[in-house]
Amino acid sequence: MLEQIVELAVPAAGFVEIRDRFPEYAFDAVGSGKIWADAGADELAATHQTWLRDPVSGQFLLDVFRAPHDGGTWICRRDQSLRLPYDAIIERTADGTPYLIPELVLLFKAKATRPKDQADFEGILPLLSRARRDVLGAWLARVHPGHGWTAELAVS
Repeated sequence: MLEQIVELAVPAAGFVEIRDRFPEYAFDAVGSGKIWADAGADELAATHQTWLRDPVSGQFLLDVFRAPHDGGTWICRRDQSLRLPYDAIIERTADGTPYLIPELVLLFKAKATRPKDQADFEGILPLLSRARRDVLGAWLARVHPGHGWTAELAVS
């Protein structure tokens, strides 16, 4: 349903700021294979992903992930003991565009590895330093014990 769409991740409390910037659009909560059109507070509280939709065309324009946090600390929704300062998980391109560190993106892709997630892993792996591979391996062992990527990270 969503192809070539921009994905954003924000602290859950910051979602209202994004919502307020696009009042002419609908925000649909997404989870467990369902879409709650123009989601209210209850649907937002029960999910972590939101799609911004043009109500006229029906086209989805943004995919917004609402992350648990404690102030400036990100909390992993799959293992709440995994907590990192936002400064440690957000890096910037040379022109200043923020992005989530690749090892964290791969941690989330590991939950239900689809062919595109496997391709992302294979494409990113050669670009990761030994330290980043070790971090990803430790996170996988913690959040997704026995995941197939763990063995690949250990030998590469």
